[in-house]
Amino acid sequence: MAAAPDLVIDPGLRDWVLFPILFVMILVGVLRHYINLLMQSAPKQQDALAIKEQQSLARAANLRNNGKFIPQASFQSRKAYLQKAFADGIFLKDQEAFKTRNEPKQPTNPLSDPSQMDGMMNMLKQNMAMFVPQTLLMSWINFFFSGFILMKLPFPLTIRFKQILQSGVATRDLDVRWVSSISWYFLNLFGLRSVYDIILGSNNTASNGNMEMGGGMNPGAMMAGFRPGQDIYKIFLGEAENLELTSYEYILENVEDRIIEKYSKSS
Repeated sequence: MAAAPDLVIDPGLRDWVLFPILFVMILVGVLRHYINLLMQSAPKQQDALAIKEQQSLARAANLRNNGKFIPQASFQSRKAYLQKAFADGIFLKDQEAFKTRNEPKQPTNPLSDPSQMDGMMNMLKQNMAMFVPQTLLMSWINFFFSGFILMKLPFPLTIRFKQILQSGVATRDLDVRWVSSISWYFLNLFGLRSVYDIILGSNNTASNGNMEMGGGMNPGAMMAGFRPGQDIYKIFLGEAENLELTSYEYILENVEDRIIEKYSKSS
């Protein structure tokens, strides 16, 4: 069976379609970065007592995970102190709520918390700054450049990439390496992060909106973020139970002898 003839691309497609889409997407990303900076509200200073609540949980987690590096007496003293402090509510921000913790409470409305409202508004602004320009770009490309074949990749690909690279082009015989205009848009959408990092720096908000939507989650931030309506005292009691169940094992016991034995055998 004869192979399908190769295509010949008009150079005008490169000059008037491929490069303009690339430049427009870079320009939109830069503008989105500065729009996000303008829409961000000034960070509010956090209450010292709230920081104390959060850091106490981080301290207990560090003790559970890294207590094996300190002597047993130090581990047990820290463990006993944190368990008692959690049970007595020493680290709690609202001591009055701790004293009346056994009384029935009304569920907390998250919309009444200004910090929660600020966070939701900032996320809404960032999502709008991401969603609106990308929707307009897709509409622009679909209206003016629908069905265009723009370039051919210089390396072979499997047939599974055909739907990704040739979106909007309904043909089965076309080589999978050819890229359509709408697929070129998606390739730029997810591949321009390094370009944004060079132009705007590593801490930019234009990298496909991933940092904004993901929030740059890390274990410390997840631990520090209490959900509205959660009973912080119950969280402390749960952490005290976790400490109680943590067994101690000193991994530095006779570490000098083990190191000497290890390297003496290797030599």
